[in-house]
Amino acid sequence: MFQHHKTQFSEAIRLAIHAAFDLEHDPVIETPPRRELGDLACPSALHLAKTLRKRPRDIAAEICEKLELPIGCLRVSIEGAGYINVFFDRPAYVAQLMELPDPLSDGMLAPGTASAAGKVIIEHTNINPNKAAHIGHLRNAVLGDTLARCHRALGRETEVQNYIDDTGVQVADVVVGFIDLNASSLEDVRTAPEPFDYLCWDLYSRAGRWFEEDKARLELRRSTLHELESGEGERAEMGRLVAHRIVTRHLLTMARLGVDYDVLTRESEILRLDFFARAFDRLKETSAVRFEDSGKNEGCWVMPLSQSAEFEGLEDPDKVIVRSDGTITYVGKDIAYQMWKFGVLGLDFEYRPWQGFSQEHSPDLWETAASTPLQEAAVSQLGTNSDLDFGAGELVINVIDARQSYLQKIVRAGLESLGYQSQADRSVHFAYEMVSLSENTARDLGFLGQDDEQGKSLEMSGRKGIGVKADDLLDQLEAKASAEIAERNPGFGDEAREVLARDISVAALRYFMIKATTTRVIAFDLDQAMSFEGDSGPYLQYSLVRVKNIRRRLAAESLEVPVTADVIADSDPELWSDDLWDLVLLGSQIGEVTHRAAHTLELSGLARTAADLAQRFHALYHRHPILREENAELRSVRLGAMICFERSLSRLCDLMGLPIPEQM
Repeated sequence: MFQHHKTQFSEAIRLAIHAAFDLEHDPVIETPPRRELGDLACPSALHLAKTLRKRPRDIAAEICEKLELPIGCLRVSIEGAGYINVFFDRPAYVAQLMELPDPLSDGMLAPGTASAAGKVIIEHTNINPNKAAHIGHLRNAVLGDTLARCHRALGRETEVQNYIDDTGVQVADVVVGFIDLNASSLEDVRTAPEPFDYLCWDLYSRAGRWFEEDKARLELRRSTLHELESGEGERAEMGRLVAHRIVTRHLLTMARLGVDYDVLTRESEILRLDFFARAFDRLKETSAVRFEDSGKNEGCWVMPLSQSAEFEGLEDPDKVIVRSDGTITYVGKDIAYQMWKFGVLGLDFEYRPWQGFSQEHSPDLWETAASTPLQEAAVSQLGTNSDLDFGAGELVINVIDARQSYLQKIVRAGLESLGYQSQADRSVHFAYEMVSLSENTARDLGFLGQDDEQGKSLEMSGRKGIGVKADDLLDQLEAKASAEIAERNPGFGDEAREVLARDISVAALRYFMIKATTTRVIAFDLDQAMSFEGDSGPYLQYSLVRVKNIRRRLAAESLEVPVTADVIADSDPELWSDDLWDLVLLGSQIGEVTHRAAHTLELSGLARTAADLAQRFHALYHRHPILREENAELRSVRLGAMICFERSLSRLCDLMGLPIPEQM
C-alpha cells in the first residue's frame, strides 16, 4: 500500500510539473529524515532549478498550485531548500490498509504485465545423494524456499526444482565404499537400517581416506562413474538404490523446515534421455567446443573461453566439457539442463508422482520418470505423465553457493555460444557464502574439547566427516527450545511442549539463515538463534503471541470491540501519535520490501523489516496500553495499529517460513 501511495504522489507531481511548466519530468520520491517533515518528500523543484532558472522554493510553490492531491493524502508543505513533502491522512490510510485482502497487495504483480509474464524457475537444495544433509545445505534450502515464497506471494508463477546429481563422483565413492570396502550386496543396502544417510556419511568419509592411501584405487571410482552414467551394471543399480534412499531422507529433513518442491530432476535422466547428447551436438555445430589432440587436455572436449571478457586473465580459461575417458563434467550436463529449463533444448522428461522408499507417493511432488528394476513396478502402477508443464521458464534462478560462481558463468557462456543471449541474460546465479559453527556451538556439539584452542569459527568438510548433520542440529534446537519452554511455562503438557519446541526451532534456524546478507559467511550459534529477545526468530514469534494474548484478555474482560475499517476511518487524527503511525506505516511497506528482496536476491531485508516491526511494537506495548485504556476510541485506535502490525509481521513470517504458535 505504501508503494501505491508513493506511485500516486509521484504521478500527481509529474502532472503538476507538466501543467505548471509544460515539461516532462520523472519525479524522485524520498522518505523525509524526520516524521514531523511528512511521510514522503519530492526534490523535483531542486532538480528543475537550473533548467527553469528559478529559486527551488518558488518552483515548488508553482508546482503545489497545480497539484491535485491523490486520495489518502491530507496536505503538502514546502520544506528546506524546496522539497515538496506530503502528509498522509492517517485514519483513512489505516482504514484502507485494513481493507486489503493481503498486506502484500501493494507489491503484487498484475497478471499479464511484463514483469509478471512467464514462469520463474528456482532450483535449490541440490544435495549430492551420498550422505545426510548438513548445516550448509540448510542455508541453501532456506534461501531458495524463501525466494520461492516471495515470488508466489507477489503473484508470479513459480516452479521449484531440486536437482539430484545421482551420477556424480560423490555417489560413485559411496558405491565403491559399499561394494569394495564393505562387500555389501544390493540386498544389504536395500535392507540397511535407518538413518541410511548417516550410515553413508561415515562410509563416504572412509572411502575418501581409502583412496588417499592408494591412488591406484581411483580406477575403481572412474569405472564406477562410467557405469553410473551408462545406467548399466551392478554398480549403476547400487547407485540408483543409494540415491533413492538418501533423497527420501533429504526430503524428510527438509519437510521438518517446511521446505518443499514441485519436481525432482535426476541427472541420470538427463543422460538417459540424451539431453546432454543433444546439447553437445549443438555445441559442436557452433564450434563452441573443440577436441584437444595435444597438451594437458589431450583427448578432451573443451569450451575455449580465452576470448571472453568475463574470463579474461585466467591462467587456464578453457573448460573441459567431456573428459578424455568419455565421462561428462558437471558443467556439461548443467548446460543441457539449463537449456531444458528455458525450453530451448527440444526434449522433455516424463514424470511420475514421487515415491519414497516406503512406496508411499505424493501427488504434489513429481520426479523425472525412470525405468529401473527398483522402480519399474511403481512406474507401471502409477503411470507417467509427459504432458506436465515443467520447465520452459522465463527466468531461471539457480541457488548455489558462491564457490560455484565460475561454473555458473560457464553455463551462461554455453547459452551465449549457442545463440541464446536473452536466456543467458535471464540465467541468474543466487550466490551465498558458506556456514561455519561459532566456537561456542562447536564446543557444545562436541567438535571441540573445552580445552581446545580455536579462536575462530569451525569450517565444515563433508569429505573429512566434519559437519553438523541437519537433523542433529534440528534435534539440538528442539531440545534447547523444550528446556526453555519447561522453565518459562512449567504447566505445559508434554505434547504441547513438543509441538511448540518444533515451531520455535524451525523459526530459530530459518531466521538465522535469512538475516545475514548473502555475502557473509555465517557462524551459526545455537544461543543466538534460540534467543527469545532481539534479532531472532523466537523473538518474532513471541511478538505475535503477545498480540494473541492481548486479544484473549480483551475477550475475557469483555473489552473486545469490532475494530473495522469504518471505525478507524472515523477516528480522531490527533489520536494517531507519531509512534503508532510509524508502526503502521512500516508495516504497510512490506509489499515494497518483498518485491525488493525478490528482485535483488537479498532476502535479509525481510528479516530486518520484521525485526524492526517487532521492536517498535514492544516499545509501544507499555507506552500505549490497550487493556487499561478507558477511552474507547483511543483503545480502538491502538487496536487498529496492533491489527495492522499483526497482519504485516505474520505475512513476513509466512514468507520466511516461520511458524506462528498460539502461545509461548
